[in-house]
Amino acid sequence: MSQDRRYSFEFFPTKTDAGHEKLMNTARQLATYNPDFFSCTYGAGGSTRDRTINTVLQLESEVKVPAAPHLSCVGDSKADLRGLLTQYKAAGIKRIVALRGDLPSGMGMASGELRYANDLVSFIREETADHFHIEVAAYPEMHPQARNFEDDINNFVRKAHAGADSAITQYFFNADSYFRFVERVRAAGVTIPIVPGIMPITNYSKLARFSDACGAEIPRWIRKQLEAYGDDIQSIQAFGEQVISEMCERLLVGGAPGLHFYTLNQAEPSLAIWNNLKLPR
Repeated sequence: MSQDRRYSFEFFPTKTDAGHEKLMNTARQLATYNPDFFSCTYGAGGSTRDRTINTVLQLESEVKVPAAPHLSCVGDSKADLRGLLTQYKAAGIKRIVALRGDLPSGMGMASGELRYANDLVSFIREETADHFHIEVAAYPEMHPQARNFEDDINNFVRKAHAGADSAITQYFFNADSYFRFVERVRAAGVTIPIVPGIMPITNYSKLARFSDACGAEIPRWIRKQLEAYGDDIQSIQAFGEQVISEMCERLLVGGAPGLHFYTLNQAEPSLAIWNNLKLPR
């Protein structure tokens, strides 16, 4: 869509036919904004494998927006991964989001032949050369399981050197954390684009649970204001839209190479921010 910046939206595969139809309707609505691609998540330990595959293929073939499946190495053998790569390549998929992945509850230590995301990136390159544009994850506020920031930066550098083309960050609410992360990895010699992941604010209790689980910090001033609104959903959404729009504007002015919206399978919250920013269509 954009030669200078890229804009994308993320979905998660649903468990029901009704949920899937809602997802596809959301995708069709977002497609009218000509995003560069849609991504689709992959459940812990590959638990949504078939639904992810089906959703990705339908987005690519019916909605006509390039689709980028998430692929994780936790719980999958090289043969499993090779099969998925072959299927995606045959379907014309050109982009993959390569992740270590989360362990399902009760799995214990990681299983599978590849332990880390950089191993998965190397494997994809070995199997498919340059067919896929490989995205990896970045954590401006540090991966919740990292021992310290230095280890986390080193992990990211390994993914980049293994063959990643670009990165998408975990969501955050402090633009300074993004700029500082980019500054540190540039100092470490990594030059790939790092696109901020954007989470619209629509429901405070859900956001707090998500954020506590994934290590995303909600600044105290935002948390206190959202708490003050109580059950006033309209005020929460209006405040959230303003806060996120202002942060995105600062990110773009500061040189961010695009935005990746975590839609939670809803169109309106992301499009409100898009329209506030007057992004191209």
